[in-house]
Amino acid sequence: MNPIRSVLVIVDPTAQQHPAVAKAALLAQKFQARLDLFICDTKAARDLRHAAYVKSGTSSPPIVDMKELLENLAQPLRARGLDVTTETTRADPLHIALVERVKHTCAELVVKDTHHHTLAQRTILTHTDWELIRSCSVPLLLTKPRPWASSPCICAAVDPGHADDKPAMLDHYILELSTELAARLNGNSQVVHAYIPAALIAATAAGVSFSMADVTPEMLAVERERKMKELLALASDYRIPASNIHLQLGGAVEQLCRLAEQLDADVMTMGAISRGALKRILIGSTAENILERLPCDALIVKSPNFAELLAM
Repeated sequence: MNPIRSVLVIVDPTAQQHPAVAKAALLAQKFQARLDLFICDTKAARDLRHAAYVKSGTSSPPIVDMKELLENLAQPLRARGLDVTTETTRADPLHIALVERVKHTCAELVVKDTHHHTLAQRTILTHTDWELIRSCSVPLLLTKPRPWASSPCICAAVDPGHADDKPAMLDHYILELSTELAARLNGNSQVVHAYIPAALIAATAAGVSFSMADVTPEMLAVERERKMKELLALASDYRIPASNIHLQLGGAVEQLCRLAEQLDADVMTMGAISRGALKRILIGSTAENILERLPCDALIVKSPNFAELLAM
């Protein structure tokens, strides 16, 4: 894994609080990385500001100085000794401008706030979030309002069976980044995996009538032992104790969310893969359905050849 020397923070000019900036600043400090604060002003954002001005009935529209906003955020960070740059631009669509900024700054980590829906008490990922997941070739940290613990819990969601044709090296990239993050933040590393019995998956694929009632305790015990051996072998290179490895029977969405709550996780690291021939990115049920339900931040890691496959 390449060291993190440059962190790009996507700042929302409409937000009152910026947890992504605070968390990115901590990471930049721990990794001794450069911090780039970036705002892309879009037509949609300008239309929203204009609508708010019309609704307010004020005599003149407010003057929004994006550069000043970023400099106000950057000033206390520079006072802490961080190398902080600020940049604003106007572009549409937003996700393309953001991906171009990643390339321009040679960022090795992108950090962005997600939006919390107070009525539903859940995070709602925007269209831009999903586009970044699909097109950003470097690790993407989607942050939520809750601050990290002083000794944060960093979980790595791995798939040692490489379901869905997942590249074998992706699990190692997930573990490398999550354990490095935990080490830099003086936190702890946890490894999590949820699975459906192989017999049930095979029967479903073959169109055979089969249910959990048909899976015997002996079959479950054999498969659990095999999967635990795979997890232990995978984690052995990263000095993660067996007590920090969690294997759960059940659907990934439910079990990973439950484990995140049980472990009081601060970050869940998971993988995204590219299917270039289909011109799209698949992160599967292990990630796509879980992101909005996770009670913690999500760190999306890409396979090493992600950019090449995306260009196919």
